Amino acid sequence: MRLPSLFLIVMALVGALHGYIGIRLLPDLPVSGTWRLAGAGMLTASFLLMPMSVASRGVRQQPLSDILAWAGSLFMGLFSSLLILTLIRDLVLLGMALSASDPAFTRFAVRSAVAVPVLAVLATLIGLINARRRAQIKHVEVPIDGLPDALHGFVIAQITDIHVGPTIKRRYLDAIVDAVNGIGADLIAVTGDVVDGNVRDLAHHTQPLSRLTARHGAFFVTGNHEYYSGAPAWTAEMRRLGLIVLVNGHNVLDHDGALLVIAGVPDYSAHHFDPAERSDPAAAIRGAPEGLPRILLAHQPRSAAAAAEAGFHLQLSGHTHGGQFWPWNHFVRLQQPFIGGLDRLGDLWVYTSRGTGYWGPPKRLGVPSEITRIRLIPAG
Repeated sequence: MRLPSLFLIVMALVGALHGYIGIRLLPDLPVSGTWRLAGAGMLTASFLLMPMSVASRGVRQQPLSDILAWAGSLFMGLFSSLLILTLIRDLVLLGMALSASDPAFTRFAVRSAVAVPVLAVLATLIGLINARRRAQIKHVEVPIDGLPDALHGFVIAQITDIHVGPTIKRRYLDAIVDAVNGIGADLIAVTGDVVDGNVRDLAHHTQPLSRLTARHGAFFVTGNHEYYSGAPAWTAEMRRLGLIVLVNGHNVLDHDGALLVIAGVPDYSAHHFDPAERSDPAAAIRGAPEGLPRILLAHQPRSAAAAAEAGFHLQLSGHTHGGQFWPWNHFVRLQQPFIGGLDRLGDLWVYTSRGTGYWGPPKRLGVPSEITRIRLIPAG
């Protein structure tokens, strides 16, 4: 299916869903016809502006591009809450139609028609505050079998899924870098989806990454959004900023006489963009000394099966955002084996960060962003 045809199908579906919200809510609102017309106008504005969250990147004029991006993204988040709450309302109304009296049904229909937009706006505002504040530091301990004494307490700071782009700029990233440097980590892992846009537009805003400081350096692997945004240019830019880019490769670190292998793979979907960069955990560890702790940086948790087979002890991933906000957090498992937090697959530990920024709607509800402080400890 060609892209223009797909776009038209998606827009038709989005338009139909906006129409559904209007038909189900507006007639039951206890307001005048003028206010109902205003509500219809707001839904129309939402339908027209939502595509701007992506299309604004083609607008070269500033601040118009950013204004359109913000408007489209905010309406996307509001629309999501309106749709879910309207569906819930209709399910309750259906149940009441089978059992409740006519006066009770009518009272609930009117009150819930008011409650839905009020709750949707409230959820959008709270989600905006949660998304825009700096991610908090989350402390995680990972037990590793046979961990050498010198590596007890080895600290990795992980950041991922920042999505510098239309609504996330330099100041947002500056605050993240300050917090990461404050951890005093032995190593920094940047596990992809740092950007949403090209190097020309965003190099100024990603410059704070050059300030990342750790004893053994900062390591970077690509996420799917780097490929959407020009992965070769971004990997070159990350190297210019001082990050160590791992592409199906590894480094052996000497930490007070104890050795540790840090490996990295391109995004799980990289081969769709460049067949030469197919994600391959086995290739990433090939030639590494045996008997050492092995850590893999892989953007998507879906790399875990291959990582376990290759003999890694710990995989650090992101990608899922933990679902970012309810109820979409319940749908992530349809695509990924792990949603967020620390999980086990055979002998492999998998830590999936819920993300340090956000994507699309500036909204986080029940799924806070995080800067992860991972501390290695001996098993048992």
